[in-house]
Amino acid sequence: MKVITTPIKDLLIIEPTLFNDSRGYFFESFNEQKFNEATGLGIHFVQDNQAYSAFGVLRGLHYQLNPHAQAKLVSVIKGKVLDVVVDARKNSATFGQHFSIELSADNKTQLFVPRGFAHGYVVLSDTAEFFYKCDNYYNKESEVGIAFNDPTLNIDWQIDLATAIISDKDKLNPPLSGAKNNFGY
Repeated sequence: MKVITTPIKDLLIIEPTLFNDSRGYFFESFNEQKFNEATGLGIHFVQDNQAYSAFGVLRGLHYQLNPHAQAKLVSVIKGKVLDVVVDARKNSATFGQHFSIELSADNKTQLFVPRGFAHGYVVLSDTAEFFYKCDNYYNKESEVGIAFNDPTLNIDWQIDLATAIISDKDKLNPPLSGAKNNFGY
């Protein structure tokens, strides 16, 4: 596996090693020991989630407050998405900055999203199956979000937001400046 740093501290791109032959391909999508050795982290994932969506579905920007914050390892197993994260760590030098990357079944790229980041994605293909590992369990009471269209973030979602399919809950998320946040690191 290849680990690539991003302009935002602790946010990592993971490129798995593919083995191709006449039958197709094989790759190890996750190995805790190799992941922790390659990244220098001590992550133990406890929950896997999968979501299916159609073109134009925009999910996010979501996160959970401490002590239920979650680090995630996200990937796409069918289709293509634009994955977006926002650094919500108040004391971070990159607080309020966002990073986006195209994840697809073709490129097999993964993104490690540390605790303290808001996360979302939009589907760019006809359909997509999104898969992610979490290092903490889902806790409904601690789930919060940031407005996907916060003008201070100025995220280019690569689709016409007027036609995006967005949940009523996500439409009500506040801008970063008004979002609940207990990430002091």
